[in-house]
Amino acid sequence: MPGLQVISSYRRRWLLKDVIAGVVLTTLLVPQGMAYAELAGLPPITGLYTSILCLLGYAVFGPSRILVLGPDSSLGPMIAATILPLMAADGDPKRAIALASMLAIMVAAIMILAAVAKLGFIADLISKPTMIGYMNGLALTILIGQLPKLFGFKVSADNLIGEVTGFVKGLSHGEAVAAAAMVGIAGIVLILVLQRWLPKVPAVLIMVVLAIASTSVFDLAGHGVSLVGVLPKGFPPLTIPSVHLADLGLLFAGALGIALVSLADTISTASAFAARTGQEVRGNGEMIGIGAANLAAGLFQGFPVSTSGSRTAVAERSGAKTQLTGVIGAALIILMIVLVPGLFRNLPQPALAAVVITASLSLADIPATARLWRQRKVEFLLSITAFLGVALLGVLPGIAIAVGLSILNVFRRAWWPYDTVLGRVDGLEGYHDIHSYPDARHLPGLVIYRFDAPLFFANAKTFRDEVRRLARADPPPIWIVIAAEPVTDVDTTASDVLEDLDETLNAAGISLVFAELKDPVRHKIERYGLTRTIDPHHFFPTIEAAIAAFRDETGAQWTAGRPADGQAAPGQTAADSAPPNRIPAGPPAG
Repeated sequence: MPGLQVISSYRRRWLLKDVIAGVVLTTLLVPQGMAYAELAGLPPITGLYTSILCLLGYAVFGPSRILVLGPDSSLGPMIAATILPLMAADGDPKRAIALASMLAIMVAAIMILAAVAKLGFIADLISKPTMIGYMNGLALTILIGQLPKLFGFKVSADNLIGEVTGFVKGLSHGEAVAAAAMVGIAGIVLILVLQRWLPKVPAVLIMVVLAIASTSVFDLAGHGVSLVGVLPKGFPPLTIPSVHLADLGLLFAGALGIALVSLADTISTASAFAARTGQEVRGNGEMIGIGAANLAAGLFQGFPVSTSGSRTAVAERSGAKTQLTGVIGAALIILMIVLVPGLFRNLPQPALAAVVITASLSLADIPATARLWRQRKVEFLLSITAFLGVALLGVLPGIAIAVGLSILNVFRRAWWPYDTVLGRVDGLEGYHDIHSYPDARHLPGLVIYRFDAPLFFANAKTFRDEVRRLARADPPPIWIVIAAEPVTDVDTTASDVLEDLDETLNAAGISLVFAELKDPVRHKIERYGLTRTIDPHHFFPTIEAAIAAFRDETGAQWTAGRPADGQAAPGQTAADSAPPNRIPAGPPAG
């Protein structure tokens, strides 16, 4: 329990800073907690229950000293997408709370089991380009979904296109409430202006206070604006959520997606703030902390939570030193719902929509998307595909698409890796890519080929086809030397392909030679029995050693200009040069 360790090393001078940071943090936790609860399709009070319990749970079990967990805008649509299909036609709030609580408990179980199995690396399953696309899609989904609430009416739709259509129809049919739209739009403008020009001012709190005041001054309720109303008084009891057995499958699928997004978000946020304080991020420890926070929330009528970069930044700027900041925040929220549950009764619902919309804008990263377009078109397309998956198919299919695309991108790079022919460049040590150095010299009869990936079932035929292409040069090479340092593995499928390839080359009078092959890979090749076909003397510790052996055998001299597609460049004449340092041929060094 890292929290208990903090107590034993706590310093008195930290107390005032932690208390002040806790008070400041509470002003953000309350309105955001209520807004994100409604985003998840739940009563606003559940956002406060969730904030309290997750702060306490992480304070005890979380390894980071200032990380702040709580209801999150990125998880809200995922929670709603999971529980809404399981809701009865009457939309019973109690059933919604039970489903969301069970979802939080499942997320906790996934996190804790993954931590025990030391699977913290799974946070890397979503690449940055696909995460950018996913977050952009999520931002658009949240924004469109909150527009009807911002304008004072409701839309029932299952997808983004339906929500856009319903919103446009609502506007055209005069369902919008002018007073609600004015409050909501003014709230968005106020938050964005304060965040831009006065970043240290609690923009959300100021907007909420002004919105509550405007309810009384302008009689917003009398003008058709919906209000939050009086929150239930008191603290929820320990509750084991009751759900139907048939619901567990869909809940578990949603929990997996939420756990993955929550973990990736937490690891990235924890890493960013740990770098500032000199701490180290422990992925498995973070999973235990997230699991404890979700378990605590789920047992007290809460819903799944994640890390908030914005709330963590507020805590840090306010001087937070330890998890006591979160404990202070939780205590203040408890006092509020126990002593003054009516504090936010006059808060307009469009003001909560403004909070959610401004949060959604922070999720989108358009500059990063533009940078992908400039720097790497393939990753830009991956990002756009993830974006379209979220926007058109939904949040949960979107996260599945994002993970799938990340994995496929890794597979694509291994399937079609970069490969090239190497040559000798005057004034540079070693052997270099002839695409980068067109004037690199070569030895007639010898091709040095580099394949930048392990050889396995998916790319073995790609490797074979390229070597065959090099062998069809006119005149054909005598040796094809594989610069094998990037080849970190050879599986059994690739072994069979190499055996067939070597027999084909031998029949054409061409030798397949390996240089710089790593010892573990060489041992696998020997275990596969490949040395029955490939001459054991054709394994060299370095490219220099292979070239020295070839020159001893053929007397070839370095020739100016590079071969084109394995063929000697026309019009080139031999130009002798000093041979490279001689290294005796033989088996690879240990």
